[in-house]
Amino acid sequence: MTKAETAVCLKHNGYNCCQAVLGAFAEETDFSEDQLKKLGIAFGGGMGCMEGTCGALCAAEMLLGVLKYDGKPLRADAAALHKAFTQRCGASVCKELKGVGTGKVLCECDDCVRIAAELAEGLKL
Repeated sequence: MTKAETAVCLKHNGYNCCQAVLGAFAEETDFSEDQLKKLGIAFGGGMGCMEGTCGALCAAEMLLGVLKYDGKPLRADAAALHKAFTQRCGASVCKELKGVGTGKVLCECDDCVRIAAELAEGLKL
């Protein structure tokens, strides 16, 4: 099963979008699945209010830091990850992705989770 498939499966089993992406990479981190679940709890639903960044993207950015940080800045990598997610999903803010106010859904949660996991996996973490 790919990381993306694992993440979507977790999403369907009680994890929010951020927790699902983090959980899919549990084996690659020094954190337990429970610790990752706690870390991601407040990032679901666009940081709890749909006004913030998609939780799945937040998880991919966290994974960038957790798995790739070696004392040097990762700003360019973080920017590239954000740009790639936005290009594939159409936005990075939860309410815009879900079509709040416009009625046009740009990217469903399952797809945001899948794409964020694919992008995180593609970072060669």
